[in-house]
Amino acid sequence: MKKFIKFLFAMALFMGSAVGLASSVAAEDKPIVTVTTSFLGDMVSNLAGDFVTIEMIIPAGEDPHLYEPRPQDLQKLKEADLVLYHGLHFEGKMIEQLEPIGVAVSENFDPNEVGVMDDDGGMAVDPHFWFDLNLYQQATQRASEALIELMPDNEAAIVENTDNYVAQLKDLDKELEEKIASIPEESRFLITPHDAFNYFSRAYNIPVRAPQGVTTDSEVSNKDIDDTVDFIVENKIKAIFAESTTDPARMEKLKEACASKGFEVKVVSGEGQELFSDSLAPEGQDGDKFIEMCRHNVDLIVNNLK
Repeated sequence: MKKFIKFLFAMALFMGSAVGLASSVAAEDKPIVTVTTSFLGDMVSNLAGDFVTIEMIIPAGEDPHLYEPRPQDLQKLKEADLVLYHGLHFEGKMIEQLEPIGVAVSENFDPNEVGVMDDDGGMAVDPHFWFDLNLYQQATQRASEALIELMPDNEAAIVENTDNYVAQLKDLDKELEEKIASIPEESRFLITPHDAFNYFSRAYNIPVRAPQGVTTDSEVSNKDIDDTVDFIVENKIKAIFAESTTDPARMEKLKEACASKGFEVKVVSGEGQELFSDSLAPEGQDGDKFIEMCRHNVDLIVNNLK
């Protein structure tokens, strides 16, 4: 009996090792898709997650505008079978490494759709296109094309996944539009730390203001701060919002400046109470998927402005 039990134990170990080896071999056989951000990681997971190994450069929760590539990041780029990045200068400090080898999911956008008026009356490129779900659908289609080119044998499955995901994005667009429209027009103003929500403003008819420009790498002038404070006071805005990738102290300073003018405004911040702008939430937290992130943002806005 003891010999039989030992035999069964040995067989279990052998089978476990065999399964582990098979899983390892299968993982090694999958093409490596390296993406720059959590947005693209989630996108690829929805389109071809069963067929690829996904490597991400910029960890969720970090600011892509300011991210400095590390030696291990360059190794990920070197080993990738496909590199996907946002483009529109979002990965500003990595662009020299990305452009020669990667596919920008924004590369087919109409240039007239990705600009924002700068302080001098000219047009500046705004990289935060994911807040316009029509543009995000275009980016999804471009990523899908690149994945099909990499894995033509899986074309049918990737096309089906893409169609399903785009359908979800269309339904989400209608949902968000209805929720934002429920905010009374006189209260429908969004104040954020940096100018990341221009596309959101255009898509859902909600004026947006921020003391900093479209990149967190830009300077914040006293005039920009004063103009934002005046806008809050003049429009009697109930609440202003911190972002997950910026310092919430900036919004507290706006609150103090408003108070000095005799107006009290609430700062919406803290864990689970921040807007996601340049990154999804870390894995396992609310907002770690793109669709859930969009819902989180809009629910937070509506609950505090309605």
